[in-house]
Amino acid sequence: MEHFAGIDVSLEQSSVCVVDGAGRIVRETKVASEPEALVRFFRDRAGSGASVAMAACRFGRGRV
Repeated sequence: MEHFAGIDVSLEQSSVCVVDGAGRIVRETKVASEPEALVRFFRDRAGSGASVAMAACRFGRGRV
């Protein structure tokens, strides 16, 4: 079955949502924002062949 994953990356934890081909949520969780933790999550729980998209932005004061 086809799966798609979205990751909202933050400094400490990343929010992960995995949906199936019909758009139904398969899994939602938070994972430590470390490469090893994210790889482990996808190997163990997201299924093989999942397409992944990431979103990251900087919040804080500064020039735009």
